[in-house]
Amino acid sequence: MEPFAQTINAAKKYVVSSTLEQVDWNAELIREDLATAVQRLKQEPGKGLFVGGVQLPQALTELGLIDEYEFVVHPRLAGHGPTLFAGLSNPADLKLVGRLEFASGAVALRYEPKR
Repeated sequence: MEPFAQTINAAKKYVVSSTLEQVDWNAELIREDLATAVQRLKQEPGKGLFVGGVQLPQALTELGLIDEYEFVVHPRLAGHGPTLFAGLSNPADLKLVGRLEFASGAVALRYEPKR
C-alpha cells in the first residue's frame, strides 16, 4: 500500500469540472472542451493518462478517446453502487490484450477497442 500511496500522491492529476472553482492534491482543473483537453494531454510526454470514476470514462468512450481499458475484478459481490458505462449510446467492442491474476483473487484485465 505504501508504494501505491507514494505514487498516487506524486502523480499529476486532472479534474474535469464545470462547477469547481479550485482543486488540490497536485491537480489541475480542466474546464475546456473535454475532447480538446484530452487530445492535448495525450500529446504530452509520459506514460499515458489513467482515468477513474464513472462519468468520465463513459464520456471518453463516447468520444473514442480511450486507447486501452483496464478493469480490476475483485472477488467480492457488493450488490449496489454505480454501473460502469450505463447509458453508453453505442456498444464498444473490445479485444483482450492482457490478464494478470493476483494472490488476493483479483484479476486485472486489459482491453483495447476494436477499430
